[in-house]
Amino acid sequence: MNDWECFDVSLDGGVAHVRMNHPERHNSMVPAFWSELPRLVRGLDEAGGTRVMVLSSVGRHFSAGMDLAVFESAGTLGTANVTAREQFRQQLKRLQASFSAIAEARFPVIAAIQGACIGGGVDLTTACCLRYCTREAYFCIQEINIGMMADVGTLNRMPRQIPEAVMRELAYTGDRLGAERAERLGFVNGLFDDHAALLAGVLAVAHKIAAKAPMAIAATKEMIDYARDHSVAESFAHLNALQPGVFDPQDIALAVAAQKNGQAAQFADLAPLRPEMG
Repeated sequence: MNDWECFDVSLDGGVAHVRMNHPERHNSMVPAFWSELPRLVRGLDEAGGTRVMVLSSVGRHFSAGMDLAVFESAGTLGTANVTAREQFRQQLKRLQASFSAIAEARFPVIAAIQGACIGGGVDLTTACCLRYCTREAYFCIQEINIGMMADVGTLNRMPRQIPEAVMRELAYTGDRLGAERAERLGFVNGLFDDHAALLAGVLAVAHKIAAKAPMAIAATKEMIDYARDHSVAESFAHLNALQPGVFDPQDIALAVAAQKNGQAAQFADLAPLRPEMG
């Protein structure tokens, strides 16, 4: 599972651990990153064996954000004429889709963040379900510091994850959001003293989630996302259509029996999305 330029991937007990693996570049997001990430996440989702994904990185920093090579790609960011602007728009949509693959996956994705999480790194973590940090970690909406607006997810997702006034402050000033303040605001779920403790703690959370019925977890993720973006009445209507389709008496019986026996229930994996033909 390690035929990737920008990632190392391992799978253990339904938990896929995806590591960004370029510490010498502070895990900046080079051009290959943007094509590999959605293929990797969608591949895990299609196979059905992943119940939770942990996204971490090696080295001192989680991510320095988008690599300059992306900005320097010929024609990528031209605005001189209608054709150039349309190419810009299509490229922007591709970049956004790379992170949307995380939000759209059936399984939860947990970010484990150490050191700096800058620019595109913030965009990336806002697409995750849960975020845990080392105490020295920080977030920075770096785009405003280089004369541009953040455009790959931060301004779209983060206002629903922290108070709007705080979001505006960070987006306007480019100041750092430290891990402790991020936890107080509810953007970060928990703090750890060092990177090793962070990974151990996050993997423990991941395995706890992976022990639950995968279909119920997938439906819960879908329902929370839908409720976030719709009215209460609309979310009830969606729930009433979704629940009959995913309600599984067998999983419920397994869970109840396991609790009575003090054992872990053995649930089936999610069904593959693209079963092999022939």
